Amino acid sequence: MEQRALTRREFLVLSGSGLVAAGVLGPETVLAQSTTIRQGYQTNIWGMPTYYLLRSGALEKRGLKFEEFAVPSGNLTMQQMVARQVDLGTYAGQSFVTGYDKGGLVAIAQIEQVGKTARVMARKELNITKVEQLRGLKIGNQVGSSTGNTFVDIIAPRAGLKKEDYQEVKMNVNEMVAAAAAKSIDAFVSVDPYCSIAEAEGIATTVVSLYDYDPMPVFMAATPEFVEKNPTTVVEYLKAWLDVGKDFKQNPGKVGEVIYTFFTSKGYKMSRETFSKSMGNVEVEPGFPASVRPYLQQIAEGLLKEKKISAIPDWNKALRPQFMEKARA
Repeated sequence: MEQRALTRREFLVLSGSGLVAAGVLGPETVLAQSTTIRQGYQTNIWGMPTYYLLRSGALEKRGLKFEEFAVPSGNLTMQQMVARQVDLGTYAGQSFVTGYDKGGLVAIAQIEQVGKTARVMARKELNITKVEQLRGLKIGNQVGSSTGNTFVDIIAPRAGLKKEDYQEVKMNVNEMVAAAAAKSIDAFVSVDPYCSIAEAEGIATTVVSLYDYDPMPVFMAATPEFVEKNPTTVVEYLKAWLDVGKDFKQNPGKVGEVIYTFFTSKGYKMSRETFSKSMGNVEVEPGFPASVRPYLQQIAEGLLKEKKISAIPDWNKALRPQFMEKARA
């Protein structure tokens, strides 16, 4: 790996702390710690592993600095990254493939699987149990999101519904439960904790889980410029993720308290039981499994057929497993 020499300013700052002089930090670590990561995440349950990463101290432990950019849905993080406003962010396969097509974004890890958290729901009093019963109804959908695309491109067509067979109401996932309670929509495609809250409060019932169609792995994506300029930072960052993955398995109570506090601080009223149900649907295991490429190939073929991307990605450019391999070494 090519290394650049420390600037005079970097050397003086570190020499003043005695770290370079003592040989505690090597030049690669110094460079990693001189970078500020612009981290995007979504404020639904899919983004909570990243939120926990930012609150866990795992990044600070490795000397990594960050700024956080929170949005309602991962496709918005993807758009921020295409515009080069954010360096790193998580979202599902449809958004990632679109992000590569629009802005050359690359995947450095698979963080979690969230298919069990995403559902098509309908107002309770409508007694809807099948997707085909949504014909003629108003359906809240976050257009362009992975959940939105899965419903429009896969779930609805398999039930014999074309786009003209229902009225799609564009809205963010965090607005849908209130809209259903106000009866301004009949059904919606959303994610936890909103789905679990809607069920617990008797507002809506589940029609179908998206997990029945797609396990929905969530990827940590990066801009190509960021990984090219900061390879050591990326490796240290992924080491922090591996630490966080252990927390989810070995200390779920600590993790749960941090995330539960986030939602209650935003005004969401839900019992710990409802919250635990939501978090139980998130499977966190940072890595880069062999299944990533064939899974994304299938996603890309569907998006190309729907003319939502211009071409199948070059997977040798889009997928960067080497960073996780170094983090695990």
